[in-house]
Amino acid sequence: MPSPRTPEPAPAPGSLRPGGRTARTREAVLQAAGDALAADGFEALDLGEVARRAGVGKTTVYRRWGTPGALAADLLADMAEQSLSRSDTGRLEQDLRANARLVVKTLNDPRQGRLFKALIAASLCNEQAAVALHHFYDVRIEEWAGCVRDAVARGEVPAGTDPHAVVAAVSAPLYYGLLNTGRALTDSDADAAARAAATAAQAGVWSS
Repeated sequence: MPSPRTPEPAPAPGSLRPGGRTARTREAVLQAAGDALAADGFEALDLGEVARRAGVGKTTVYRRWGTPGALAADLLADMAEQSLSRSDTGRLEQDLRANARLVVKTLNDPRQGRLFKALIAASLCNEQAAVALHHFYDVRIEEWAGCVRDAVARGEVPAGTDPHAVVAAVSAPLYYGLLNTGRALTDSDADAAARAAATAAQAGVWSS
């Protein structure tokens, strides 16, 4: 708790989630920002154009978000909050397969795939976007890390297995495919990534 003489820091632009009209405005702006990023990329993201697409005043967007980086960061925060919960099948490979297939489905989506490419590109040139992207993946990996913790508890993988490393190993080849090979990902790619990560985890690759 801050002392009475120490003011609490102001919230990051766009980070508040109040209800009513303000919440509807935020939803409209984030939808418009996502559409703009998917269509034209981060370099072309213009707050005035986003306001026009969202049907809100430019002043509202500039006052609340201020910069394209802050807007991209809030979009990522919202995406993290909206993401689906992890699987719980009782078997590690099946849980990891569900994670991998969700990643493939997202990256193959015409809008979402382009959006993630734009946000990854944004993270390379904008610090706010980079911090937000790292937070997004931290949130998602932690959500699915429970699958690995459960597998440790069942004795399916060695004690001391790093759950975050296992989950990251599932998505890493899929993002590599998205960014470097240029071909569409398939469920076979997802299944292979999950199988490889589960096999490595069972062999103790990520156990301390």
